[in-house]
Amino acid sequence: ISKMNKDVQMRATINQKLIETGERERLKELLRAKLIECGWKDQLKAHCKDVIKEKGLEHVTVDDLVAEITPKGRALVPDSVKKELLQRIRTFLAQHASL
Repeated sequence: ISKMNKDVQMRATINQKLIETGERERLKELLRAKLIECGWKDQLKAHCKDVIKEKGLEHVTVDDLVAEITPKGRALVPDSVKKELLQRIRTFLAQHASL
């Protein structure tokens, strides 16, 4: 339990530092741009339309739609985008090693 608490605490500390420095917003903008650039947004939009057609507009709630598309949305993120974000986070952590 102690290690789990330390992990949770470390994540909270890192997240706080990302927010304080503005890096979290920069990473979100980078991710948004990369996902649009690679066609991810269009693919997910098309998938949403398919789900709505399949189930019928009157039978789909926003929560249903989110539950249905989230796994596919995560799976469609290209590895190159994940790697680039991870590298940016590692670089950030290296620059803020005092965490």
